[in-house]
Amino acid sequence: MNKPAVVILSDKALDLGRRIAPAIRGELHGARARVSSADHLFDDVKAHLAGLFAEGRPIVAVMASGAVIRLLAPLLSDKQVEPPVLSVSEDGASVVPLLGGHHGANALARTIAAALDAHAAVTTAGDLRFGIALDEPPAGYVLANPANAKAVMAELVAGAKARLAVSSPQRGEGGAIAPGEGAAPDKSSLSAPSSGPSDHLLPVGEKGTSPLAGWLTTSRIPFADDGAVMLTVTDRPKDAGPLELVYHPKTLVLGVGCERHASTDEAIALAERALAAGGLARESLAAVASIDVKADEAAVHAVAAHFGVPARFFDAATLEAETPRLKNPSDIVFAEVGCHGVAEGAALAAVGPDGQLVVEKIKSKGATAAIARASGIVDPATTGRARGKLFVVGIGPGADQWRSPEVSAMVSASTDLVGYSLYLDLLGPLADGKARHDFDLGKEEARVVRAMELAGEGRTVALVCSGDAGIYAMATLVFELFDKGGISDAARRIEVQVSPGISALQAAAARIGAPLGHDFCTISLSDLLTPWEHIQRRVRAAGEGDFVIAFYNPVSMKRRTQLAWAREKLLEYRPATTPVILATNLGRPGEHVRTVPLGALNVDDVDMLTVVVVGSSESRTVTTGDGRTWVYTPRGYSGKADTGMAS
Repeated sequence: MNKPAVVILSDKALDLGRRIAPAIRGELHGARARVSSADHLFDDVKAHLAGLFAEGRPIVAVMASGAVIRLLAPLLSDKQVEPPVLSVSEDGASVVPLLGGHHGANALARTIAAALDAHAAVTTAGDLRFGIALDEPPAGYVLANPANAKAVMAELVAGAKARLAVSSPQRGEGGAIAPGEGAAPDKSSLSAPSSGPSDHLLPVGEKGTSPLAGWLTTSRIPFADDGAVMLTVTDRPKDAGPLELVYHPKTLVLGVGCERHASTDEAIALAERALAAGGLARESLAAVASIDVKADEAAVHAVAAHFGVPARFFDAATLEAETPRLKNPSDIVFAEVGCHGVAEGAALAAVGPDGQLVVEKIKSKGATAAIARASGIVDPATTGRARGKLFVVGIGPGADQWRSPEVSAMVSASTDLVGYSLYLDLLGPLADGKARHDFDLGKEEARVVRAMELAGEGRTVALVCSGDAGIYAMATLVFELFDKGGISDAARRIEVQVSPGISALQAAAARIGAPLGHDFCTISLSDLLTPWEHIQRRVRAAGEGDFVIAFYNPVSMKRRTQLAWAREKLLEYRPATTPVILATNLGRPGEHVRTVPLGALNVDDVDMLTVVVVGSSESRTVTTGDGRTWVYTPRGYSGKADTGMAS
């Protein structure tokens, strides 16, 4: 579920909103005109609620229910995809699920009510009468035929009783299906369940005999041997009757091994074959598992994506410990990767010591697959290790409104944040609950190595940069370390995503007008990593080419002469009246943007937090009626007959 948005309209509701948000791991959204502080501020409540609704974000509005309904009414179309929407009274006494009661709203209402000591006004019939929502099974279960839920619930509410069938494929005493063998026959009976794994119908009075059906048997649903409604829990495919709901428990793990750069289509086809051989439902797959050296193998992740489940990985020692339970141990595999079986070993390691192999290893040209079943629901988050993920994000100048939604989502999804302390502080509430790894200014390579190694441990890490992560920032170091080494094998197997941010160049240009209307370039004046003679050559070339130039790192505490040299050199190519933009602390407290002529540029007016943008020979200033002076660079040159002004 996306992070819930707790929406308030005034400071009167601020304390209440701050109590609700942490209780549901949500964010506080406030109306800018009347709320002094929130994670996100908005200007128009109708537009903001519509945007959250379109994103699928759960909405908890501290507003009158009628107001929320009127604002969202034009957007209502499909109850199956609508996010949870709740209203909380301003006194915090009542919590009302308005939409998505069986898609999380009822659960959110109860959580909020518990935090506020309030009343959760749950009104859905099934919840009230039976204490359960049949169309919203608990985590670890998939309802295969939700279209039947309405008819089934209506029958139960009308007084019908239910039968409970808990089934799973078996073979003899629970042995695995060997290659070439078909699925075991479906065995069902009306007798009481045996102590071993079996298919059975659970008669009234036998409640509690199957852990996989515990969430049903502990409800207030009436059960009887001749019930008109059938509730089935099975890891096999099943065609449901008209008054039957079929639930697939996530008890299966697919183990996959493959050669390097194996065909993704081949691996997916093999996985489908394994499920068919075992007569197993794909909805019961909880995870795809493999050895950790395959954490960056595209075929393994393609199989996981195909079934919509996570991929989890184990080291060779863990898989080798499963050797006594393997059906097909291989000395060749041991010599290659340090364990006697990848597909069978990974599947068994994932389901734990009480699990069993249900489909032995099968092979294709470049891949292997096997399936194991756990005795209970498999939680992938506690099974093996994920492939680590590194988000390299640019947060722009620092202001919330200049940070992209994608960057905010990446930071929110991260377990760990790495960066210069000031940049992490600028994240504000987004950093709450994250493990922070603060670094002083400088130490860029140490920052990046730390972020990559943390991701190599299976964590989701955000490497936080100001401006844009790919412009004089950390993204390039990530790929340089991949290229030249200096990181562990685990760190080399991580997933990397880079998300752009508003650069200082863009921010400065926007604040002063449109100085980048024609060709421009950026040059860093820092000679820490670039020889000074190379910098000089680039300044000369940019001057001769008549580019608008953005100077990054124009000065430092010890370096004061480079900007002065650049000014004198550029005066050889463009007039002394050329506008120069000095932009300091963009998007932060103390922001200062001003314009000076190139000939009057004073190095002492520039510090480490200033970006300097020097116009071209065509750049000019214009003053509007309010007395404000802007800088722009025309799209066409004055010497060219057909300029941009004619378009």
